[in-house]
Amino acid sequence: MGAGGPGSGWPLAGTLLVAVAASMVAGGEDCLWYVDRNGSWHPGFDCEFFTFCCGTCHQRYCCRDPLRLLTERQQRHCLAF
Repeated sequence: MGAGGPGSGWPLAGTLLVAVAASMVAGGEDCLWYVDRNGSWHPGFDCEFFTFCCGTCHQRYCCRDPLRLLTERQQRHCLAF
């Protein structure tokens, strides 16, 4: 089979490309304030360059894993609910 056929590796390459693009776009994204499961308030904070806000509605931290990315839109959704 030609390029892009079964076993060519294109699905993996596409996944990696999307992950890298997401990390570049979201680099330095701020973690907004949040309330943890105990009801304690935590102020917002900035992430370093090439890191972004990760975690859940109740626990946030900076990381480099695009699969753990918590966008500002998702963070605002947490605040609404």
